[in-house]
Amino acid sequence: MTSSSEHTGNASTAAGTHGTTPAKIPPLVSDLPFRYGAHLAGDIERRWQQTWSERGTFNAPNPHGPLSDGFDQVAGRPVFFVMDMFPYPSGSGLHVGHPLGYIGTDVFARYLRMTGYHVLHPFGYDAFGLPAEQYAINTGQHPRVTTEANIDNMRRQLGRLGLGHDTRREVATTDVEYYRWTQWIFLKIFNSWYDDEAGRARPISELIADFEAGTRAPRGDANPHNRPWSALRTTERRQIVAGYRLAFISEQLVNWCPGLGTVLANEEVTAEGRSDVGNYPVFRRPLRQWMMRITSYADRLIADLDLVDWPDSIKQMQRNWIGPSDGATVEFTAVGSDIRIEVFTTRPDTLAGATFMVLAPEHPLVDTLTAQAWPQGTPIAWTFADGIDREAGPGTGASGNRPTPEWTPRAAVNAYREYAAHLGDRQRGTDEIPRTGVFTGSYVTNPVTGDPIAVFLADYVLMGYGTGAIMAVPAHDQRDFSFARTLGLPIPAVLAPDEDWRAEHNVPAGAEPNTWPVAFAGDGEYLPATGVGPPLVGLSKPDAIKSTIRWLEDVGAGRAARSYRLRDWLFSRQRYWGEPFPIVFDDDGLPVALSEDLLPVTLPEMTDFRPSAMADDDVSDPVPPLARVTDWATVTLDLGEGPKTYRRETNTMPQWAGSCWYYLRYLDPTNSERFVDPKVERYWMHTPDGPPGDGGVGLYVGGVEHAVLHLLYARFWHKVLYDLGLVSTREPFKKLFNQGYIQADAFTDGRGMYVPAAEVVRTAEGTLRYNGEPVNRRSGKMGKSLKNSVSPDAIYDSFGADTLRVYEMAMGPLDADRPWHTDDIVGSHRFLQRLWRNIIDEATGGAVVSDVTPDAEATRMLHRTILAVRADYTDLRFNTAVARLIELTNFVSKRYGASGGLPRELAEALVLMVAPLAPHIAEELWARLGHDGSLAMHPFPEADDSLAVDPTVTLPVQVNGKVRFTVDVPVDADEQAVRDLVAGHDEYARHTADRTVKRMIVIPGRIVNIALN
Repeated sequence: MTSSSEHTGNASTAAGTHGTTPAKIPPLVSDLPFRYGAHLAGDIERRWQQTWSERGTFNAPNPHGPLSDGFDQVAGRPVFFVMDMFPYPSGSGLHVGHPLGYIGTDVFARYLRMTGYHVLHPFGYDAFGLPAEQYAINTGQHPRVTTEANIDNMRRQLGRLGLGHDTRREVATTDVEYYRWTQWIFLKIFNSWYDDEAGRARPISELIADFEAGTRAPRGDANPHNRPWSALRTTERRQIVAGYRLAFISEQLVNWCPGLGTVLANEEVTAEGRSDVGNYPVFRRPLRQWMMRITSYADRLIADLDLVDWPDSIKQMQRNWIGPSDGATVEFTAVGSDIRIEVFTTRPDTLAGATFMVLAPEHPLVDTLTAQAWPQGTPIAWTFADGIDREAGPGTGASGNRPTPEWTPRAAVNAYREYAAHLGDRQRGTDEIPRTGVFTGSYVTNPVTGDPIAVFLADYVLMGYGTGAIMAVPAHDQRDFSFARTLGLPIPAVLAPDEDWRAEHNVPAGAEPNTWPVAFAGDGEYLPATGVGPPLVGLSKPDAIKSTIRWLEDVGAGRAARSYRLRDWLFSRQRYWGEPFPIVFDDDGLPVALSEDLLPVTLPEMTDFRPSAMADDDVSDPVPPLARVTDWATVTLDLGEGPKTYRRETNTMPQWAGSCWYYLRYLDPTNSERFVDPKVERYWMHTPDGPPGDGGVGLYVGGVEHAVLHLLYARFWHKVLYDLGLVSTREPFKKLFNQGYIQADAFTDGRGMYVPAAEVVRTAEGTLRYNGEPVNRRSGKMGKSLKNSVSPDAIYDSFGADTLRVYEMAMGPLDADRPWHTDDIVGSHRFLQRLWRNIIDEATGGAVVSDVTPDAEATRMLHRTILAVRADYTDLRFNTAVARLIELTNFVSKRYGASGGLPRELAEALVLMVAPLAPHIAEELWARLGHDGSLAMHPFPEADDSLAVDPTVTLPVQVNGKVRFTVDVPVDADEQAVRDLVAGHDEYARHTADRTVKRMIVIPGRIVNIALN
């Protein structure tokens, strides 16, 4: 047995002797000054964090450039890029649920370094956002001051965890040097278009060259008569080109809240159509907004999901969000005019049953289609004369149900549009509100039947889906069925309901569809139809759809088409705290891109960050905060045509912008010439020796709440950059992993309001109370909204960061939700205390280990643990890795605790295996075991398979009372396993040939008896 004094001199200076810790451990006032507890853990953790920082232990050198120092030491190693979804720096700081994924990636990255990888593990902050701006509005404090203070606090809290980040690469989206490149990427997107024939984005200059050469016809709303490029004025040419750009301005329906002076997301609008903040009226109205043409990439966004290692559920969520649907685009011609309304349908085979058309109230053709007077015989129910839940509303006559002469189609349509504008998309898309609508006074012709059908507006049709117009087939669509029943419209059947459906709904054979209780939405036999359309009787559904599409194409009334649920990305915010657009507008009101040498466009200083409040109506236009800074909003520039006065874009980009590309800036954060050096990007992102475009971030960890929007937007930006030759991979994130949530008890009072969980007490009678009043307990995701947060600072003070790391990894699988119970953390702390006691003399602080060779059982246990822990770390099964390490620690405690001399081979392997999970205590133990330098890059223990196998025992086999042969069996083999091994032995066949085995008696671990006739 040897003590640490033989390696390090004496216990109090052991670590310092080898230069592995910057200072001595301060002794505790105790009989056991080196007992591992919160005080000693905190001291160890702070010193090792300082050591790692001073030495740049986790700095990952680039192959060249300003961050390349030390690359010669890692050149040739396999490369791995691991990162977390970066957080928003909240003012409330972290709770213990936040670091779950961060600890997980750190454990994995540390393991990879120890297995020979060159690992890049950076961190940053998604720092633009509404909370800091709202705080600025309320207090006057600049959002940058708030944001930077929040980042400092979060950086401090995360720093105590000992996360092995390359801190040189930290970014925040609010850093001017960072959003300079966000603006630069925006310009690349703005100056690009999607070539459907080539299947990729191309520079806009190439499109203009095609127009000038006459190889491509200039199409667009600005050229309705399809004039050649040479015949177009400069302004018309710019307008046509704008219609192709991937970043463009368009009138879009938005949730406009004049009281707040901004556009709101659907999630920020209540069910009553008011703002969640302030309870102001919210209107659905068109506003000019910046858009990203993400729909051009819809097919690639779906197809390239096959290139990535993501959870199947996340892939399906993305596919569902994009929502491809194959069908047909059908044109309906207005009766008495040449106006054509385009409808997309997945069931063109049911056109014969379309008895009316419904437009979204916001459809651009509504004003054109609205008649001057009601057609003769228009039913009262079609005129919206009674309004919705109104007392003698507009247009209501004395009888309460007869429209006055002033109640024209125009008045009715306007009233209905006003009503629908107060409904959110979520309300309009559900069946929770009554079906309402209004007749426009116009008809269109059904191309299959030749019949005129009425055109209505209805709230259940949304402009954001399809074309904003539907052909209504009430017999076979429930929403159309409800609408038709409400307004008394015809309901002819195209398909005959099957017997099961009729039995389920008690519908007799031959019953008229208007007597059905619900629409028949299944697949049935086609019924004979009148009109000029194709005959469908006897065809299958796929054949009927194909036949109808061919017919539509032959007569010029439609064509095969694919539609998507995905809409183009609304990219404007009427706020201050966001990236300014690198765009100005000229005297024609058209956007002009700034040259790259004018970047960054920085935010002007302001003291009043409030958007200008408007009247509570749906016509006031927004006035963003930046528009009030007149000397910034108006600028004189020379953009190639001499000095001119321009008007800046005063909207800002959404928070999504900075998070679309931050992983690329991590690679080369100090580069002032490029957003990322191509060689550096390829080194970290592209799969070595892989096919072109293969690769991406090796492991990306974050919450499932970002499954759609963030990942979809980042993939879109990345694909544009790939098409332009600016990145080397087709996808940004090769492997995605979603960590679970930490849940905790939450409490509500008698009003149903959440109360601070930390202030709830249990009385002697066992009841739970807050301020003396009883409360109800429930479980929920830990967070500010449920007031059930637990600060990591309290855990650091009570147990140390390593204990928190081990506990969070031990609570369950990384991708599963798990409940937080502060009392349970003691178990993880005791594990580390036991590990410490196995190696360290708590009185002296010296390592107490021996040079003896572990016995066979200990050797087998060690190598089995190494095999299992390696597999667990590789597959992110950290909870089972903890369990195996606890098992090994307990084993060696019982095996060697009394002797006081743990074999060095066991001690060092155990410390190295614990290091990814609890790096501070592992570093300290490694130093006290007499090693120079950090173990962060030390090779992880290797297992010998032959030493990990189960031991065997040799059993004699008697045949009729005489030992005839022996067989080796595992010690823990059950009786059937022994029988199988005996029966498979060569000697068994020889001794039992031509004989009948009466019985085989197995005495486990001792003998086998065979009785023969």
